[in-house]
Amino acid sequence: MAAIIKSRQEVARLREAGRVVAHTYETLRPYVKPGATTLELDRIAEDFIRGKGAVPIYKGYGARPARDAQPAIPPFPASICVAINDVICHGIPGAEQVLHSGDIIGIDIGVLYKGWVGDACVTFAVGVLDSKSQELLEVAQRCLELGIEQARAGNHMGDIGAAIQTEAESHGFSTVREYVGHGVGHSLHEDPPVPHFGRAGTGLRLRTGMVFTIEPMINIGGSQTRLLPDRWTVRTADGSRSAQFEHMLAITDGSPELLTLA
Repeated sequence: MAAIIKSRQEVARLREAGRVVAHTYETLRPYVKPGATTLELDRIAEDFIRGKGAVPIYKGYGARPARDAQPAIPPFPASICVAINDVICHGIPGAEQVLHSGDIIGIDIGVLYKGWVGDACVTFAVGVLDSKSQELLEVAQRCLELGIEQARAGNHMGDIGAAIQTEAESHGFSTVREYVGHGVGHSLHEDPPVPHFGRAGTGLRLRTGMVFTIEPMINIGGSQTRLLPDRWTVRTADGSRSAQFEHMLAITDGSPELLTLA
């Protein structure tokens, strides 16, 4: 596993792509409310992204033929991934998915802008949440923040995962293990993988110029997952709610630079 080190000029291009993602969230935010459908949110996001001269990178992504007794994976059919309540990640928007007060919805957005990728995720509250769901959102956000604090040159990848895992488990929650952060550049998924659990002081040493996502998926219940027959949507195995927050960042000589900010 070898991370691709980015130059300052390349980080600047990634920052531009990240800003398109951030502005897409600003555009979507007023529409995330009871009565909205996830298909409507998908169309709003796609129109905005293309209007900025970018491409929604998830649309058509990931197709794979059947092989080694594994079923085929169809291309992802939408511009955003949506995760309502017990969906962890990679949910497909649809006209039948109507938001209700008390729901939580993770919206994952990826774009390709001038040859460079931007990638982030935000979990929104829809209307008024119960206390446990509100705590979940706060803890998931804090897990991301603590992971980012450890993303410094000289630290190890395990420092990021350990900070996230410790925070989640201190509240009785769990962190998903099958799905991790990843390097970002011209491609959506590059080395290195970024686990959201681990042991401090272990794993790849972080170097200036690395660019990757930190995107912890935090569950109220257990960490086990269940892949649906559509080959994309991932739910918690026990039906508990899950929340995710994600930023794309660059390792610098000092504090990490968040690239998915407006």
